[in-house]
Amino acid sequence: MEIEQKQEEVIDHYVKQASSLYGSTLGPLVAEVTSHPALFAFSEIIAVPNVLQLEGTGNSVYLDVLRLFAHGTWSDYKSDASRLPHLVPDQVLKLKQLTVLTLAETNKVLPYHQLMQELDVINVRELEDFLINGCMYAGIIRGKLDQLRKCFEFAAGRDPRPGQLGSTIQTLSNWLDTSSNLLISIQEKMKWADTMTEVAKEHKKEVGNRVEEVKKSISIKADIDFQGHEEIYSEPGGVMDYEEDRSRPKRSVDISFSETTMSLHSNAIIDRKWPMAHLVKNIRPCT
Repeated sequence: MEIEQKQEEVIDHYVKQASSLYGSTLGPLVAEVTSHPALFAFSEIIAVPNVLQLEGTGNSVYLDVLRLFAHGTWSDYKSDASRLPHLVPDQVLKLKQLTVLTLAETNKVLPYHQLMQELDVINVRELEDFLINGCMYAGIIRGKLDQLRKCFEFAAGRDPRPGQLGSTIQTLSNWLDTSSNLLISIQEKMKWADTMTEVAKEHKKEVGNRVEEVKKSISIKADIDFQGHEEIYSEPGGVMDYEEDRSRPKRSVDISFSETTMSLHSNAIIDRKWPMAHLVKNIRPCT
């Protein structure tokens, strides 16, 4: 936040200066602006009417330099160096810093070999020193060096190019539409979940009621069966009496014949026609 606030103060300062200068007198201001270590946005300065009036004049090169630092890269400068003013070391450092930011617009993970090619760096040590001291410590980017994979991961941004704002707005609009549709879908699913929760509660309540009814039915049936058994066991001659009869000792009956009947001569033979009543009459139980 301190860097952004400081940059806003610097921009306001140079915007006021540019508003009071015209033509070739803007040249020294442009060189100062593009060399300032805390300034990385130039769109506000380019938008100053006095600066825009340089277009098509003999001093238009100053406007081109501002546009280069607002949207261009080190490679862009090299391809047009013969027409543009010579850059001092501070301007070279600034443009290379801005080049790293431009590369980050399309890829947040930059391989070392790509950075070395874009920045005219001859070895990894020089590249890492530039990324650490010239970019991260300067506060223009936040990232980390992955020495194992030989790449640089970061997130930052710079001034949008002409025509890029419309694309950005469209992207944000699409994101907003997608978010709105997603929100509607989430709300519908939440409503469905609430409905299913109520259905589950009703089902649980219904099952509980049925369980209670079954319990009551079983309890009533058990009471009826128990009362029936009590009646059976309590009736005279019922199961209890029958069991008692079974457990009661039986009286034995001993049948003996009178001596008169049994005292027969050993050689005598009982006549088959002997009256049976006579025999039964002489049978008596033993006590």
